[in-house]
Amino acid sequence: MHRRVVVPSRVNVIGEHTDYANGLALPFAIDSKLELIIKPLRSGFEGDETVVALWRAAGGYPANLELISEIPIGKGMSSSAALCVAIIVGINPDQEKMTICQKAQRLEHEVLETPCGLLDQMAIVFARKNYATMINFDSLTVEYLPLPESWLFKLVDSGIHRKLSQVDYQTNKKYQSLHVDDENKRVIKALNSTAVELGELLNESHASLTKLGVSLPAIDNLVTKLQATDGVLGARMMGGGFGGMIIALVTDDNVLPNAIKVTSSSSFSFEELD
Repeated sequence: MHRRVVVPSRVNVIGEHTDYANGLALPFAIDSKLELIIKPLRSGFEGDETVVALWRAAGGYPANLELISEIPIGKGMSSSAALCVAIIVGINPDQEKMTICQKAQRLEHEVLETPCGLLDQMAIVFARKNYATMINFDSLTVEYLPLPESWLFKLVDSGIHRKLSQVDYQTNKKYQSLHVDDENKRVIKALNSTAVELGELLNESHASLTKLGVSLPAIDNLVTKLQATDGVLGARMMGGGFGGMIIALVTDDNVLPNAIKVTSSSSFSFEELD
């Protein structure tokens, strides 16, 4: 009997670089998924080198590990977190949600050497379809917000690939606490905002991330161009920084026709197969 774990990616509406400072964030899972198929072996391990390393570090049994992923790597869409969640769930699906998140985070730290907080793991594990999840990283609790129909998001690839384990974060330390405080306020405002108001919050968030020192001139230029595009209500860099995807809030599906349309997803799924 083998196992199959399917894990979604995520976008973060607002609340960037707040998780490691006990702040707030408002992500939701999306229909870009990763699938891990686990077939037990009598001995040894087969599969991608990184997947095997993660599986063994998590205490996995001898197995053939097949990874199928739609999630772009190095684009701020939590490909590493999704993989680590799949590993933890694949070994033992009967764990508390927060335990899964914390074990997956530990794998990222120890094996992938990624300096991550808990945003990605909690966004994935606690997800509900058609809901955004407001995460409080101080209390490690979540609240659910039905996604308004007027909140139409698209993803624009900056074309800049980055790997967070290789990023040297030289953030503006003096500005960091102000960013977190203001970003927390933007998350709270977003809970009851119209699409137009949310767009303004996205623009403010990107400006703050630039001051924080986690953006690049090329990213800023692209975001500015998007913000000035007809039908775009707001746009900002998404993820850890220095590249990856830009999230844009648009008025309708005809805006940014070449961008990736964002569709909400539920959390991970697990099944045992003959």
